[in-house]
Amino acid sequence: MSAPTDQVDLALAVPDVDPMYRPTPQELRTMGKTEARGLSDALFRRLAGLEPGTRTYSYVRGTIIELNMPLVRFVAGRFRHRSEELEDILQVGTVGLIKAVDGYDLDRDVEFVTYAIPTISGEIKRFFRDTSWPVRVPRSVQELYLLVARASDRLEQDLGRLPTTVELAEELDLSEEQAAAGLRAGRMYRADSLDALRDRDADEPGGALLDRIGSCDPRLELVDLREAVRPLLGKLPERERRVLLLRFWGHQTQSQIASRIGVSQMHVSRILSATLTWLREEADADVDADCDGDGDD
Repeated sequence: MSAPTDQVDLALAVPDVDPMYRPTPQELRTMGKTEARGLSDALFRRLAGLEPGTRTYSYVRGTIIELNMPLVRFVAGRFRHRSEELEDILQVGTVGLIKAVDGYDLDRDVEFVTYAIPTISGEIKRFFRDTSWPVRVPRSVQELYLLVARASDRLEQDLGRLPTTVELAEELDLSEEQAAAGLRAGRMYRADSLDALRDRDADEPGGALLDRIGSCDPRLELVDLREAVRPLLGKLPERERRVLLLRFWGHQTQSQIASRIGVSQMHVSRILSATLTWLREEADADVDADCDGDGDD
């Protein structure tokens, strides 16, 4: 059977009572805010008189952390609009709480809650800035996005719709260009999969983003080749030029070409092979000449 709450307070705050008594998680969860804050202050006073690294110090420190976990859940709730899992945000927020417990100074006469909430929030924001952006952007742009995102959430609740860029600028006392930059930064923060389906509208059907991305046209690769070969075609004898045009522009087979010019298919094959070899050598020679000329300049 667990001890009543006042006994828990006494056991943790008074040094001559068993320091290893630990309240159950249920007792910690059922404490009111005022009671939890009072117990937390008593624990901090006791922690200040303990030697770091001892078993008692670790116990009291761990109890303070457990007692203030609702602060982590409270702060993490502000970031529910993020794409990250809430569990990940809670873990990062817990790191912030631990830093707050270790950095809190009773002598400054500031309540722990006042000190801990900004510390937890800052840790979560650093996590977003440093790890959550698929595209690296300046810190100032990241902070502008966070500012615009929070203002957008507030205005959406008030207006019942997404706010315009002008409304965001007025709310934050920014220029329209700055507000628009914050919204654009949000697109860099969330990277969509190429296979993700886009929304359907009245004008065109929905589909994956990949379906809207163009692909390389293999015929474009032939443009440079054709332009390089065009002046060389005029240097070919009539028969070689005709065979080449029939084969690659007329799309005729070697047998069809052989019938048209009155030679055997084997002869057509030799003509094509010799002509293509000559064209390749001439084109390579022109490239080498151009490279030599650039180097001389």
